[in-house]
Amino acid sequence: MEGWTQTLGAGALLGIAAGAIALILVLVIVFKVHAFLTLVLVSLLTAFATGIPAGQIVNVLVSSFGTTLGSVALLIGLGAMLGKMVEHSGGARVLAEKMVSVFGERRAPFGLGLASLIMGFPIFFDAGLVVMLPIIFAVARRLGNNVLLYGIPAATAFSVMHVFVPPHPGPVAATELYGANLGLVLLVGVLLAFPLWYVTGYRWGLYVGRRYVFPVPALFGPVDDDIQENPPSVSTVIAILLLPLLLIFMNTGLDFLNGAGVVSEDETWFQVLSAIGSAPVALLISVLVATYVLGNRRGEHGTALEKVLDSALGPVCSVILITGAGGMFGGVLRTSGIGDALSDSLADIGLPVIVAAYVIALILRVAQGSATVALVTAAGLMAPAVAAADFSVLQIVAVTLATAAGSVFASHVNDSGFWLVGRLMGMDVKTTLKTWTVQQSLQSVGGFLLCLLIFWIG
Repeated sequence: MEGWTQTLGAGALLGIAAGAIALILVLVIVFKVHAFLTLVLVSLLTAFATGIPAGQIVNVLVSSFGTTLGSVALLIGLGAMLGKMVEHSGGARVLAEKMVSVFGERRAPFGLGLASLIMGFPIFFDAGLVVMLPIIFAVARRLGNNVLLYGIPAATAFSVMHVFVPPHPGPVAATELYGANLGLVLLVGVLLAFPLWYVTGYRWGLYVGRRYVFPVPALFGPVDDDIQENPPSVSTVIAILLLPLLLIFMNTGLDFLNGAGVVSEDETWFQVLSAIGSAPVALLISVLVATYVLGNRRGEHGTALEKVLDSALGPVCSVILITGAGGMFGGVLRTSGIGDALSDSLADIGLPVIVAAYVIALILRVAQGSATVALVTAAGLMAPAVAAADFSVLQIVAVTLATAAGSVFASHVNDSGFWLVGRLMGMDVKTTLKTWTVQQSLQSVGGFLLCLLIFWIG
């Protein structure tokens, strides 16, 4: 923030952050205060406690809230509409039945996770999860109405791909800062993704799904009692769900080619295709296509179709607001200078480079919530040490992915993704901590151990 310098030390800032997180947990879990109100209140108190100028506090709160909503609200809203059309038409049911017939009832969580891994290559975590939700919910309803058993493996698949595999922004940014070989980072990231997902996503999902039984939430409104007698074919549903995937893949592919110097971002055609392939526009196009194919062409028009789409928005309003408030809290922590203070204090610990990169990213992640901020900050801090070391090409790749592993550790109340996953799957805060926070920690530690093995081999 211009014109203001943080005077508190790292210890004081870390203490304030820890106290704020504890207060959120107490208010939500013990006193049952609504999560949205809790996050806004604690964000305000934290801003005052960390010394952010009083005249700028509201601007910090609103801008952090708005920045998060700018990326999340459109994705959730449009994704909910797409999901509602797929569910209302009977498409989710027929696709769920097809997946069960292919993989069998016992392997259905594996099938959903595998499909999510494939979708997660070009599509971001939040967008991919929202698009897959109607299928996850339909399979869960079909096989016992236990959402975590099917939702955790799928959500983890998107998370693993988002954290470790280019062209997602985190690993791409770390690759550039460390000067790693992008193609090798991509190859190693893909090789890490499956075993990491299988252990920390699929197997963990089976465990928590049996331990915590949550019914499928009414995220897309109540389930239609009048299921269509002529549901769309499986191929039609798959084509509609693949449409945003292909558009977004086109966008990420263009970014990859631009970074490699093959094409120029200044070209008009590049800018138009990039806009079409951005996640909100891709979902908008997909909703319009779904409305026509699953609605108009099958006999639903006008007010009836409008009511179907409108019914998707009410249930997700709480998810959107709570996610935005989680982003607000994380924004206050970042503005307060916690990340910078921790970076300075951790720079001289004297750990091996790959361990230091992981630990710094991990602590920054826990302190301020944003995986991207943690990854970029840690990579920027450790880049000179990596450049000065006599590392092989493969060892630099291992350090890059180890930093990415640290940036995903222990998603909790200062991370908007924590609220997104918990609310989308109908979990309370305590259960989200026991399931998703632990999963992200396992994913982080497992990823680091694999990177450490690669580093020793390299």
